[in-house]
Amino acid sequence: MAIPDEYPYIRYLAAKKGADDRALNRHVLQSLATHLTNSGNGLPPDVLEVGAGIGTMLERLAVWGILKNARYEAIDLETGHIDEAVRLVPLWARDHGFVLGEDIASAFCLERNGGRISIRFETIDLHRLIERERGRRNRDLLIAHAFLDLFDVPRILPGLISLMRPGGLLSLTMNFDGLTILEPPIDTDFDREILALYHQSMDSRVIDGRPSGDSRTGRRLLTRLREEGVEILAAGSSDWVIFPVGGGYHGDETYFLHFIVNLIESSLKGHPRLDPDRFARWIGIRHSQIERCELVLIAHQIDLLGRVVDPSTFTAQSTAACAPVHPPTWTDVNPKTTGTVDPSSPPPFR
Repeated sequence: MAIPDEYPYIRYLAAKKGADDRALNRHVLQSLATHLTNSGNGLPPDVLEVGAGIGTMLERLAVWGILKNARYEAIDLETGHIDEAVRLVPLWARDHGFVLGEDIASAFCLERNGGRISIRFETIDLHRLIERERGRRNRDLLIAHAFLDLFDVPRILPGLISLMRPGGLLSLTMNFDGLTILEPPIDTDFDREILALYHQSMDSRVIDGRPSGDSRTGRRLLTRLREEGVEILAAGSSDWVIFPVGGGYHGDETYFLHFIVNLIESSLKGHPRLDPDRFARWIGIRHSQIERCELVLIAHQIDLLGRVVDPSTFTAQSTAACAPVHPPTWTDVNPKTTGTVDPSSPPPFR
């Protein structure tokens, strides 16, 4: 494809779905499936996804069978994202054997193999939603996919936890964690400087006068969650590894790579530490590498699954939280494999 003249964000969200599918940590996903199955109250979990975008996480959780019965509410600030999610649901649902049922209170009701997922979408600012639901604490599962690293986590996390019932689950996936690799190199020192400044731009980002982002969100959540009364049930890497196969990239990942290079350019354009002509040449070479199917992108991210501890039993320095645990076996991670996981295939959670 030619280097794009425009970079619509909705296309980026669709283009990265395959990369996210491959990258999501299978142990963390299996842990989510297991804890949902063993929730014990017999009722469909009340699920809230924040920053739902065009609905790709809803799609994979439903199609992969991780969610079989649920009341699913998906929110996003952008009306265009929600409109696209609503457009896409009937398409992927029918392709994967779901029957579109009727539910007056929901936009959609998906039925398959005895399971039923009712779905409601809403365009709303997250802070408004937290304020609206203050004190209810009725959510069984909160999902934030590729979301928290765009915010000031110490400020936003308590509000998210306030939505959860004691024992509720937090599925926090694709949290960027401070490493971007582009291969092949152009100029090793200049490459390193550009990517370091790109990460710094995440740390210094301000939206509406407030800090908004952290290039090391993944690792910091491992500590922050416990400080906020959340027990970490599972964690693991979910790195993007984008590379050419058979003379091309998967799906629309050519556009995805162009988008990332353009994001680096827009984040650093005019930066006082970068010579503008040299930086422009660097950006042009990266786009050309994509066109020649040469560019490799690796980005380090971390997935976490947490459980909200009953406030009456939580202490930040609880020694019980330090009891020895047994590492997961291959059976825990993926019960239908014999020691290898095919990262290109959906996990067998049906």
